[in-house]
Amino acid sequence: MHEVVLYGVGSPIVVDIEESLARAGITIAAAVQNVDGEIHLLDPARVITPVNVTDRLTQLPFMIPLFTPGHRQAAAAEASRQGFRTAFSLIDPSAVMPRAIQAGPGLYINAGCCLGAACELADFVFINRGVCLGHHARLERFVSIGPGAVVGSLVHVEAGALIGAGAVVLPKVRVGPNAVVGAGAVVTKNVPAHCQVVGNPARIVRDDIIGYNDLKVA
Repeated sequence: MHEVVLYGVGSPIVVDIEESLARAGITIAAAVQNVDGEIHLLDPARVITPVNVTDRLTQLPFMIPLFTPGHRQAAAAEASRQGFRTAFSLIDPSAVMPRAIQAGPGLYINAGCCLGAACELADFVFINRGVCLGHHARLERFVSIGPGAVVGSLVHVEAGALIGAGAVVLPKVRVGPNAVVGAGAVVTKNVPAHCQVVGNPARIVRDDIIGYNDLKVA
């Protein structure tokens, strides 16, 4: 049976990753509490602090259970400094996956997703529950897609962008780096970098954001 280390336990989304790992028959060797605060892991007995990370643990693959792109990038860099080298990709067994797909390390695809053929998913992409991703979609580094979003075919989502829960992005649209698509928005045209869009059809409400939660993915 395979083992992984979770790097970060402060986000509620960690419980979904626990469930996906259990369904895939993968055990959690340890879960690193890298910042002070509430612990959301269902099995708190696995939690350790960074000072308790051993050489054995750093040899195992690690996952970052954080939805915010900027937080995920920062935690991945911290895990690397801690000595971790191999980012683990996890696809929930319930997801419908194509035969033709390109995927980078650190990918997480939650339960109930359906992906079209010939998608390109870069490093540390996070796709939440029930997402439908069209064929030839391209998601760059640290992109996050919220629950129930529908992302059409040939959509290109650039690094650090976030698409909120239930949003719809029509085919061939480009979402710029560190842009935010609000929950339930219907995106019919390109979204520039560092912009936030909401509504149906989506309109720009801010054009000066750093990124989701005021954090930028470099």
